[in-house]
Amino acid sequence: MKEHIQIPFVEDYSLVFHSPFDVEVIVHEKSIVGYVSYMSSCMYFDKDGIIVESTNEEVEGIPQIVGLKYGQIVLHKPIPVEDSDIFREILDLTQLLSSHELDVERVEFDRRGDATLYMKDLEVFLGNSANIAGKILGLSNMLPELEGLSGILYLDTYDPASSNTAYTFKRKS
Repeated sequence: MKEHIQIPFVEDYSLVFHSPFDVEVIVHEKSIVGYVSYMSSCMYFDKDGIIVESTNEEVEGIPQIVGLKYGQIVLHKPIPVEDSDIFREILDLTQLLSSHELDVERVEFDRRGDATLYMKDLEVFLGNSANIAGKILGLSNMLPELEGLSGILYLDTYDPASSNTAYTFKRKS
């Protein structure tokens, strides 16, 4: 009946009263999109960049985000970054990775904001966020051919809308 109390891991919840003695609680958890390493802890954040969990253990399936410039991190507060638009890019990227079931251990951003994915023995240089959905789809389609290989796949100039979709793969020795 009143305004909901904010709970750190919970996006929203509702109560359904079936009878005076039977209540159903429906909980919608916040989706964790990544984590940063801070003071030897894994600081997990949601789509808005708010730290929702701090732990010493890595959660499988959640990529580490490297290269963000930030100040002091406080639990249940947004990560203080210079460019807050980066969280929209991280969310878009992690949702695409999840929908294509790509297992990425780490996403690294350089000073220009270009992204590199780290997947087992592969590095995938995506470049900027232009055509990111097409780059991830292309990567998903290429992975069977790259199985067992070690190297760097350059998708920064990959454009699936173009008739000349070129990319470069350099093997590591």
